[in-house]
Amino acid sequence: MMVLPAIDLKDGRCVRLRQGNMAEETCYAEDPVAMAKHWERLGAERLHLVDLNGAIEGCPRHMKEIAAIVKAVSIPVQVGGGIRSWEVVHQYLQLGVHQVVLGTSVLEDERLLEHACRDFPARILLGLDVKVDRVAVRGWTQVSLVSPESILSRMCQYALGGVVFTEISRDGMLQGPNLQALAQAVRITPVPLIASGGITSVADIQAIRALGSKIMGVIIGKALYEGTLDLPTAIEAAAW
Repeated sequence: MMVLPAIDLKDGRCVRLRQGNMAEETCYAEDPVAMAKHWERLGAERLHLVDLNGAIEGCPRHMKEIAAIVKAVSIPVQVGGGIRSWEVVHQYLQLGVHQVVLGTSVLEDERLLEHACRDFPARILLGLDVKVDRVAVRGWTQVSLVSPESILSRMCQYALGGVVFTEISRDGMLQGPNLQALAQAVRITPVPLIASGGITSVADIQAIRALGSKIMGVIIGKALYEGTLDLPTAIEAAAW
């Protein structure tokens, strides 16, 4: 099981939000490229990048910074936030991004997921952001009436590279993951899962690992930046 440090980009800086609230940010680095290289030096096998401005505005706002990160590190990078067209998917993959995360866009236009998975098999991740058992959309600013189960059962027919499952209510709170929701996703999802939201300790990582080999990774953000958990220890805990 991989550990993916999260790099959330807002206004050119590396920040963390509290439950996805753009008004509640903490800046951890002015230079996202230096932060990416730092995580690589500490042993990260992959990085999870999110364009927060893009997620809200519906189009990429940090493509230059992301391109610089891809060029600066030798490990795979996956990117989400504001990717709502085939053209943007293609553009990111051309930059050297390993996988692209599609979220809101597939709820509004399932054909985008179908076409992207057809043209770029295993290069597309479904980003499933969940709050109170409902799927959140548009950069977490709205909660839909759609359940995660219905999305997973419908969308996993395509050639996905996996699903990024984020529990928003736990994100940035250092309160531990929602193991019950993750276990349910594992039961109904035929593709690999990456868990995100609230992962704070070695015990959290071990509890997620115990859910089975279908979970291929965990995304950790605030716990790494606050020093609650160090990356080498997290990587060791995640090893099968």
